[in-house]
Amino acid sequence: MHGNSPKSLRQDLLKQRKEFAAGQNYAQTKDRLIAGLSQFLEGDGKSLGTIAVYWPIQDEVDLRPALMAWANQVFGRRLALPFARPDKHLDFYEWQDGDVLTPSQHGVPEPSPNNPLRPAVTPDCILMPCVGWTSSVLAGEAHFWRLGYGGGYFDRTLAQLRKNKPNLICMGIGFDWQKLNDDQWSAQTHDEPLDMLLTESGLRA
Repeated sequence: MHGNSPKSLRQDLLKQRKEFAAGQNYAQTKDRLIAGLSQFLEGDGKSLGTIAVYWPIQDEVDLRPALMAWANQVFGRRLALPFARPDKHLDFYEWQDGDVLTPSQHGVPEPSPNNPLRPAVTPDCILMPCVGWTSSVLAGEAHFWRLGYGGGYFDRTLAQLRKNKPNLICMGIGFDWQKLNDDQWSAQTHDEPLDMLLTESGLRA
């Protein structure tokens, strides 16, 4: 483990991401990642009805413009944002550009669960930013795992959603340099695997 604590590992990775976002290569790297997302949206994304996006914080890549373009291409496509419940599960509500959002207790802009114009939805695909990530091979198949901010919201939510929607696509968003080795961090039994991982090198599935 890193400094005997995943917390210190997260702090180091967030500091590295801040420095990376201020560096010369960031714009080009970010554009390559967004191009990979656009390629996914033009392929597998054609069969999706609702995609849950994240509101970017702490130097996360802003995917909203590409996703809004996807949603606007076909009538009926929807975007959603997560709302953090007190029990540390996430609900998803339809979101459109310009909606009024309220900061959560963690400072993340969230939709209002009481807005009758923006109903709760069950996404077909959920995009999740990675603080770090790792991969493993089980029974000859590659699996990808997300290191998040430590709240466990996504893991609890995905475990429940996958029971009711086995074809749900969970895609982690990160950079190549965020890959961790087993000495730094390894997935725990409560961690939910990713179905796909998108970095500037392309989409891994």
